[in-house]
Amino acid sequence: MNRIVQRFALAARVLRHGETNNRASFDDIPPLTPEQVDEARSFFPMEKFFIFGHARSGTTLLARLIQVHPEVYCSWQAHFFTRSPTLVSLVSDLEVSEWLSRRSNRWNRGKDLSAVVMRAASDFILEREARRAGKTVVGDKSPNNLMNGDSVRSLKSIYPDASLIFIVRDGRDTILSHRLQKFIDLPDQLAAEDLAIRNDLINDPQPFLSGERSIFTSPGLHRAAHGWVRNVKETVNQGKDLFAKNFLSMRFEDLLDDPFSIMQPAWNLLGVDSTLPELEAAITQEMSSNPDADWQRQTKADLADKIRKGVPGSWQDVFTEQDKQIFKEIAGDSLIEWGYEQDHNW
Repeated sequence: MNRIVQRFALAARVLRHGETNNRASFDDIPPLTPEQVDEARSFFPMEKFFIFGHARSGTTLLARLIQVHPEVYCSWQAHFFTRSPTLVSLVSDLEVSEWLSRRSNRWNRGKDLSAVVMRAASDFILEREARRAGKTVVGDKSPNNLMNGDSVRSLKSIYPDASLIFIVRDGRDTILSHRLQKFIDLPDQLAAEDLAIRNDLINDPQPFLSGERSIFTSPGLHRAAHGWVRNVKETVNQGKDLFAKNFLSMRFEDLLDDPFSIMQPAWNLLGVDSTLPELEAAITQEMSSNPDADWQRQTKADLADKIRKGVPGSWQDVFTEQDKQIFKEIAGDSLIEWGYEQDHNW
């Protein structure tokens, strides 16, 4: 009899959601209640934080710097909330969801356990590594430009008690760095036109470095500019609205210019002492290395040495006049809002 009831319940969900075998979104699952959050923290008491940002915006540098603090651990690319399939895949199957919420399951206290399962899984993954490192505060950094504001809302449903840090970089440098990363790391995934540009850049870089020839295709640059604007606007708006005082945004360029001063509010947000005497020297030491650039240079020196990376304003060496016009029309207002330009005359 129970199986018949379960089948009817599954059929009802399919009719209601138009799905055949899964729940694809956090919106389909009740968020954690305050009581469930308190219970989760009783088992996994560490303070949690998450670093979001557009890909190639300095999220890795921020993660490296934040964990020089003796109490903080940060690793990356878990993509709990920022890249498909995300954490929700653990409970997305409708039969699994029915199992977690069925009335005969006395362990669920009459409620859907999906959010509890997701929180427990991610808490264990995070605290497992932090405990091994002897740290008491733990976080993950994962670029969120594939899901933008959705990632913030999903995070809120499972970690309403967490802190969210968002890092922004000049969109022109961001998409240039992202373009080069794909040239270096993912050439087998490039379309024919993009691959031709990559090969020409290797064989004859001068036209690209003097702004005579674009490193982008026009449609690709349009998509990239729109993507940067969407990521910045949605993440900041949702972050402020949903996380309030537990949300912090910063600029990559400011982090490069004065890393210790910029890191202090981040540590304060996490509730750890930002005045420890050893922190400034630790930051200086960490800033002296660039593992990402070193890796790219070792793997693809023919590309990695062509264009300055991690240096503010690198776009000025590469953008053609048409590139500038495209980006200005799409993202000019956002550049002004974040202090990268004073007006549209650039």
